[in-house]
Amino acid sequence: MNYISVAIDGPSGAGKSTVARAAAARLGYVYVDTGAMYRAIGLAACRKGIAGEDADSIAAMLPAIDIRLVYQGGTQHILLNGEDVSDAIRTPEIARYASKVSAVPAVRQFLLETQRDMAKNGNILMDGRDIGTVILPDAPVKIFLTASVETRAARRYLELAGKGQQVTREGVLRDVVERDRQDMSRAVAPLRQAADAVLLDTSEMTLEESIKAVLAIIQKKTEENRGV
Repeated sequence: MNYISVAIDGPSGAGKSTVARAAAARLGYVYVDTGAMYRAIGLAACRKGIAGEDADSIAAMLPAIDIRLVYQGGTQHILLNGEDVSDAIRTPEIARYASKVSAVPAVRQFLLETQRDMAKNGNILMDGRDIGTVILPDAPVKIFLTASVETRAARRYLELAGKGQQVTREGVLRDVVERDRQDMSRAVAPLRQAADAVLLDTSEMTLEESIKAVLAIIQKKTEENRGV
């Protein structure tokens, strides 16, 4: 059976996870949040007091790490050595750690085959920074989802403030700008739009409009690939 893989890439705060999760649910696809995997490794490093730049120590801890994505009540949860860390990984500090550990070659190799294997067992929608360029370069549907840095920072601020985190608009904007710099300049699998990806700028779109735009792209590309 030929399964369909949808790769959605884009910068921090673009709303990839929210849009991708909703689109996958409507399509009946399995949603894979690769960013959560990197955040989990970042959380593990943070808990051990390992600096995000300490590539050797990060690589050394990987054999003791078990990361799994599970679905409970239709919601994706990420387990770190059996512990549900779905909420613990969603802080600005762990987001910064995730950006740093994702630049470690050993970490990317550690997760590469796990992520690719997921695409072999069903229709999936996977989002991240390098899905269309590295993880699933042959995916028939690729989308680069983005928005202006101001829009992304505003969305992230509302998300974090809504969870009760003590953040400021200025601080969140600085974090988003710095995350962009790190993701785009790293030596390993930097954030960039795949040559055959469809660019989708959601700066002026509501969440529902963004979801519908993604679904429309998926439908169009799927029909093109099937020769409809």
